[in-house]
Amino acid sequence: MTFLTDHQREQMRANGMARARGEDCDPYPVVKLYIPGADATWVLTALDADGDRAFGLMDAGTGFPKVGEVSSMRKGITEAGGLPAVVEANYTPRNPSVRVLKEVGNSDLEG
Repeated sequence: MTFLTDHQREQMRANGMARARGEDCDPYPVVKLYIPGADATWVLTALDADGDRAFGLMDAGTGFPKVGEVSSMRKGITEAGGLPAVVEANYTPRNPSVRVLKEVGNSDLEG
């Protein structure tokens, strides 16, 4: 069972194709996921062609988000204890992803 809407998946795939072509872009995040009762969050911008790997900002609860990838987008993300991630309803991004990292003082912009 997928937890992304068709519209979110379409936006993320378009961003993923631009990323795969090597375009210099900093898209706005499309979806925010979190683990209820935990501090882990994912703010995701792009999805690869097979629909399983997403790219964006991840924070394992440390307060220091990093650029990276997460898999299992088709099945849903879970944390080590098995709690499933859920989509934050009505999430509206205010800034592109790299700008968010710069604002929180994270210089690890490798991706």
